Amino acid sequence: MRSQNPPLGVRGKVLVTGGTGFLGAYIIKKLIEKNYSVRAIRRSDKLPFFISANVFDNVEWVDGDILDVVALEEAMTGVDAVVHAAAKVSLVKSERREMFKTNIEGTANVMNTALSLDIKRMVHVSSIAALGRNAAGEKVDETKKWQEGKGNTNYGVSKYYGEMETWRAIGEGLNAVIVNPSTVIGYGDWNTSSCAIFKSVYDEIPWYTNGVNGFVDVEDVSKAIVQLMETEISGERFILSGESASFHELFNLIADAFGKKHPHREATAFLAALALRFEKIKSLFSGKPSILTKESAMLALSKTYFDNSKILKTLPDFSFTKLEKSIEKACKAYSLKAQNI
Repeated sequence: MRSQNPPLGVRGKVLVTGGTGFLGAYIIKKLIEKNYSVRAIRRSDKLPFFISANVFDNVEWVDGDILDVVALEEAMTGVDAVVHAAAKVSLVKSERREMFKTNIEGTANVMNTALSLDIKRMVHVSSIAALGRNAAGEKVDETKKWQEGKGNTNYGVSKYYGEMETWRAIGEGLNAVIVNPSTVIGYGDWNTSSCAIFKSVYDEIPWYTNGVNGFVDVEDVSKAIVQLMETEISGERFILSGESASFHELFNLIADAFGKKHPHREATAFLAALALRFEKIKSLFSGKPSILTKESAMLALSKTYFDNSKILKTLPDFSFTKLEKSIEKACKAYSLKAQNI
């Protein structure tokens, strides 16, 4: 671990990949709040509605894609730091090829371009999925070694190999740090990503599981990323996970915040298997991919706990928002949005 002196001088220019995504948008918000000059890559003109338009008015938008090396080099030219947040998240088997291309090849492009342009600072947003899961239920920390196995999702595999591209670049001299967020929650588009959890509970889904996972506020993740960017720490990874909770506990907290009914039927492994068969049949008739997949069912039933002590020791002024408080804030925003639709 290197010293913690800021590498960007007073305030440099920062490029954010994946700037229109859930987490990427909040990273941009945090950077703008701290008076950074921000450039961001986007693939369409549609900007996230859950961030104030005033924030995006201060962003230099570049149309492009991390799979386009020419456009990527143009976007990265003249910046001091890069926050690589672009990724495809999917638990659908048919999207595996596209996800691997984006999360592995795209990350390799970002790292290679950063090396060729001598970028001063890089933060790679990986995932706790890149660490794998402990079958015995013990806590996962940053020393966890990846193990091939059926317990890993295709998303986890793609993020692991994408992270390996960053470790390679670090070995070649790139000043970079890696963050591994757990399931990110907050106010966003509840039709996509982890935000869909809120819509499911708002619609009073009757099912719950007793699987355990880590959860973290989206604003906490963006804050930690910017603070780490401002250090010279390199060749290190940090788990960003506020609290571990069962999906049953999480759903109940969300239901209470919305004033909705608690889920009341436990989805056991047997019932999940039956539901999978039903969803496959429904998918054949509808032509649409099933929302419930083998991987999503596996994650909902597994129990994994995460150790967040390293980031708390490294950034003494940083703290995680309590899960209940994060949920209350997000649900208030979702409710207002739903009333205005």
